[in-house]
Amino acid sequence: MRNYFVLIVSSLLFSNCNIKKQNDLAKQTTNHDFTIAFGSCNKQNKTNVLWQEIEKNNPNLWIWGGDIIYSDTENMDKMKSDYETQLNQNGYKSLRTKIPVLATWDDHDYGVNDGGTEFPKKNEAQQLFLDFLGVAKTSERRNQEGIYYSKLFKTSKGSINVILLDTRYFRTALTRAKGKRRYVPNKKGEGTILGKSQWSWLEQELNSSTADFNIIVSSIQVLSSEHGFETWGNFPHEVEKLKETIIKSKAKGVLILSGDRHISEFSQTEVPNLPFKLTDFTSSGLTHSYTSYSGEPNKFRKLKVVNEISFGVLNFNFEKNFIDLEMRGRNNKLIQKMKQSY
Repeated sequence: MRNYFVLIVSSLLFSNCNIKKQNDLAKQTTNHDFTIAFGSCNKQNKTNVLWQEIEKNNPNLWIWGGDIIYSDTENMDKMKSDYETQLNQNGYKSLRTKIPVLATWDDHDYGVNDGGTEFPKKNEAQQLFLDFLGVAKTSERRNQEGIYYSKLFKTSKGSINVILLDTRYFRTALTRAKGKRRYVPNKKGEGTILGKSQWSWLEQELNSSTADFNIIVSSIQVLSSEHGFETWGNFPHEVEKLKETIIKSKAKGVLILSGDRHISEFSQTEVPNLPFKLTDFTSSGLTHSYTSYSGEPNKFRKLKVVNEISFGVLNFNFEKNFIDLEMRGRNNKLIQKMKQSY
């Protein structure tokens, strides 16, 4: 009889625990209205163990932040084959049949390490990039110089404008450094990242946006600039222009996403006359990471640098006007999290 009583009590406790877990899960899943997952630095010949983990977050959209493949070639047959290899990755194949995919490129899928406007095969590479994304042959994007693009996502509660920048096609020469650093900033006013036509387009995008959130995707970091590799900081005047453009536009809920570095980190700064903190969420990489990382300066860094493979998750709440920013890794482990309020 006593054993029967213990069994009943245990069953009740187990049931209550299950109800509590279900309630907690319900709270988690109803705390946001739209989810974006993103990442960068993906070797197409290496099995990516993260696609299944990415799907566990039930994203409404996947964004490639650059280096979709590592091709580094002027041989377009090789680049095409590299893209096909990625398209046939089982995990990615599953993901792209379920949700929309947006992308920008970085140097290794553009065609040359640290490459810019001088790359002779950039037009051919652009067509293969658009092929990979399944863009129609009749699309205006096929005739445009550069792969910059935007798409508006509307929900019953609000909207999100995703603005994808091209930091390769128009980017002029970098200044080589002496010593351990690879590059140093150009002289003020010298060179460009986006080029004239893309800058005009970006200004128009932000000025005309009525979206609740505006997500700007840059393949290279915007705020972190002290490490000596590629960064918007190598063109200080372009960083200032971007800040001024955001301020003047009065666009709501601006957030920057970036990749490239094989580490993940949050960078954040206060910008005069901007009513919210400007955050640059770097997520890199998907198949390989900077495991030997031992530290580097970043005066804008929040929390810590993550040097294991990971992906980023953005959970939007329209009513309370915030985004939960998450770095997740193997087994969908939450590595660290930060809240961006507007």
